[in-house]
Amino acid sequence: MRKTMTVGGVAAAALVASVTVAGPASAAPRNEGAACVQAGLGTLKSLGLLEAAAQREVDYSTLADPVNGPIFAELPAGSYLSLGTVVKLHTTNPGLFAWCG
Repeated sequence: MRKTMTVGGVAAAALVASVTVAGPASAAPRNEGAACVQAGLGTLKSLGLLEAAAQREVDYSTLADPVNGPIFAELPAGSYLSLGTVVKLHTTNPGLFAWCG
């Protein structure tokens, strides 16, 4: 059930654009970033999505809502981001994720 990844770059750009519009991104302190990453991975695992996320099969737009979260951003349908991109966002923009607050 592999999805095509042509939208992935657009989704990543949209997420970065939404972060830019929201305000300048600031790096979280190292320990907070690690805790945020662990919380994000734990969330994916508890939802049964960790393996799918590792295979770029999670449409993050289904988890995104700029007001209610749990991912506080607007993402277009078909936002299949790499797990590496999502992990990096946890360290650079932890405010995007409800579980990092």
